[in-house]
Amino acid sequence: MTPWRLEWLRLTRTRRWVALVGVFLFFGLLGPLTARYLGEILERYGGEMQVTVPDPVPVDGVTQFVANAVQIGVLVAVVIAAGALAFDAKPQVGVFFRTRVDRIRDVIVPRYVVNAVAAAAAFTLGAAAALYETVILLGSVPIGPWLAGTAYGVLYMLFAIAVVAAAAGKARSTLATVLTTIVVLLVLPIIGLLPQIAEWLPSALIGAVDGVPRGEPAMDYLGAAVVTVGAIALCLWAGIRWAGEREL
Repeated sequence: MTPWRLEWLRLTRTRRWVALVGVFLFFGLLGPLTARYLGEILERYGGEMQVTVPDPVPVDGVTQFVANAVQIGVLVAVVIAAGALAFDAKPQVGVFFRTRVDRIRDVIVPRYVVNAVAAAAAFTLGAAAALYETVILLGSVPIGPWLAGTAYGVLYMLFAIAVVAAAAGKARSTLATVLTTIVVLLVLPIIGLLPQIAEWLPSALIGAVDGVPRGEPAMDYLGAAVVTVGAIALCLWAGIRWAGEREL
């Protein structure tokens, strides 16, 4: 059995894909509902507090999806990927896989690709669900800009899993891999507070998911996309090198 098939079976037969797809689909369907009925929800449960909510526009459904998907969805994707990429967390498992390949990258690359593609597909499915329900509840969203924004979001998902691969090369446990990845992903938006570099960071791509459908030029995020592609390659190179240098 090849490492590619093994990783695919591990993802599907353990039902990890259900959690991954389920969380993005849930927020994809919840986002437009929240945008459509936010005023009614606040009016009903806000007590005596008076809150004025502007009338929702179609893109608000996409915005609500992104707000939830970036927090919970990415976390679930990171946890699932860490379970695959931190194979040295149990030394006996690490020895088993390492002794059956000529190069450590033959273990890491299939695990990265399968989990990254699964995360990207789940994100796309959630975004499509958000688009569908947005059209029903709020109105049409321009398809071209939506596709461009979603593509940027997919690229961010590939980056997030690449960070997991790099973290797994250094960390000694699955938990440490998850925590390291989360710290990196949280620090990037903080660095992005510096206006000189904000538009070049991978975290800028998340803003493109709803920013481009709102009318922002897709080309404004091209610099961040190029940097992200380079960062993905760097993370994979680092993860493979660090894992190869590790002594069990």
